[in-house]
Amino acid sequence: MARKNDKKRRKPAEQHRVGRRIRAREVRVIDHTGEQLGIMDTRAAMERADSLGLQLVEVNPKANPPVCKIMDYGRYKYEMAKKERDARRNQTRVEVKEVKFRPKTAGHDFDYKLRHVRRFLEDGDKVRLLVQFRGREVVHPETGRSILERVCKEVADLATVVQMPSMEGNRMNMILAPKKSRQQAAGKGGGGRSSGEKSQPPGAEASGRSKPAAGEAAAAASTPSDAAATGAG
Repeated sequence: MARKNDKKRRKPAEQHRVGRRIRAREVRVIDHTGEQLGIMDTRAAMERADSLGLQLVEVNPKANPPVCKIMDYGRYKYEMAKKERDARRNQTRVEVKEVKFRPKTAGHDFDYKLRHVRRFLEDGDKVRLLVQFRGREVVHPETGRSILERVCKEVADLATVVQMPSMEGNRMNMILAPKKSRQQAAGKGGGGRSSGEKSQPPGAEASGRSKPAAGEAAAAASTPSDAAATGAG
């Protein structure tokens, strides 16, 4: 029977003592409105909370006497859990990407890997640079160090060195982190026309031209009739 009881799931302990679980005989009470009610008998404080349909919750057990507050404990736990979820959701997760090199990495292969390093840093991620040695290559660690130093120089505008090159077995590691300004700007887009610039519809330029004066238009209209009258005469 004892083994069966051990297998039962135990409920997580409450963070606060509530109601009859409060051990002190006297407590300092804060009302649900935030008003200080002073030191009260614990039983009287519980009766006051019950009359309001609320609970007496021990919020500071280390004080002398302990501090208790009259509140809706269920709502309080719900709001605290919601705040924790929101805080976890808003946390910035920085991943550590890994890019592997060989002591003889050069040319197009080096440029290809370097582009990956730059892209990871621009996205706000840390990058672990790794040089893998094989066989007797490990007796020449300076070749791996020169590659890491070259990468570091190429991305100096984006990154800072978090961990200097170090040997771990047959591998040499170095960790880069994006600079703060780059990390804050990661994911923020920009560009486009400014709000002050407005594109003009087709023909707007033509419509903006000055129209002929009314007198000129009248003169132009009367010219053919005058010519006809002269010819008739």
